Amino acid sequence: MSGMRTVVVDKIASVTQACGLAREVRISADIVCEEGIVIVVEVLNNKSSYNTLELTSGRMAKVSRGDVVVGALGHRRALFGYSGHIPATLKPGDVIQMLNIGGVLGVCDSATPDKGKPFDCRVLGAVLTFPYLGERIGIPAKAGYKALDYGAPLDARGVAVVALAGTCMEAGKTAAAAAIIARMRHRGLTVDAFKATGVSLRRDILAFEDAGARRTMIFTDLGIVTTTEKNGPALTRTMLTEMAAGAPDVIVFELGDGLLGAYGVDSILRDPQIKPALSAVALSANDPVAAWGGVKLLRERFLIEPCVVTGPATDNQVGIQIIRDQMGVEAFNAISSPADLGDHIISKLGLQRVRESRITAE
Repeated sequence: MSGMRTVVVDKIASVTQACGLAREVRISADIVCEEGIVIVVEVLNNKSSYNTLELTSGRMAKVSRGDVVVGALGHRRALFGYSGHIPATLKPGDVIQMLNIGGVLGVCDSATPDKGKPFDCRVLGAVLTFPYLGERIGIPAKAGYKALDYGAPLDARGVAVVALAGTCMEAGKTAAAAAIIARMRHRGLTVDAFKATGVSLRRDILAFEDAGARRTMIFTDLGIVTTTEKNGPALTRTMLTEMAAGAPDVIVFELGDGLLGAYGVDSILRDPQIKPALSAVALSANDPVAAWGGVKLLRERFLIEPCVVTGPATDNQVGIQIIRDQMGVEAFNAISSPADLGDHIISKLGLQRVRESRITAE
């Protein structure tokens, strides 16, 4: 590795969590431009909004000009926020952008006005790890605990599976998933949860843990920074299989982005192994028209009957009644009626007597 040197960093982004990095890292001037390659950058500007970074601890830290940050290369195709790609080549001194608050780095192609311009970042080098005991041979660090097996089969072991899909980003999927998990835990169920699609950010699975999930995973654990139509099904099969092996009562997972997004939701819902394993699919929608379109897509494109609609479309009784009357689907709001939402899904799964049976057994 040419140009190897030691750098002290200020912030280590959550996308690199599996690497277990310390504040002092060894970097190389040789940079492989591939998804998940961990690099060190210096932030070149200040921002008044969208100016935080999720650390490996899960805490959010403000980013300022001059900060030396560890992140990972990746692309992003977001409806709200920044979109960008991995450059073909990269060397120290080049300027790239921070594409999300999880520490994903690439060349920004477009941005939405409410987020402002992204952080510009001067590349310092690629982080090296030294896996060979007694040898100072460094190899490029990569995101993830292990590599994804694209041919991974699914074995759900008969465990009930609940999927949260949405009409787009910021449609309330995470809030709904957390409400469902919390109610299931209150009813005595053991729940494991994961996030199947999106761009690397651990915030959502931390919310699942806060709600009572016993174990959580995210696609980044398998070395994927940004999900796609190609890797989405394999990621989902792998995480479902791993979680089912722990024998939970139910697995809850969130499909980040929307049914028409670019992160692979479509390919997951079409997968011939995953689709039969879905015990219930909940739809989060921003308004009644979005709910109507989402229900129509699920029914006609994927041949999936949603068990419930939630999200901002259900913020008051007017939206709830429109959904019930015009779509023939039950609707509950995850914020104002979390217990009703959770109980409805528990009933659909046939698991409503779990707490009663456990109390009797005790």
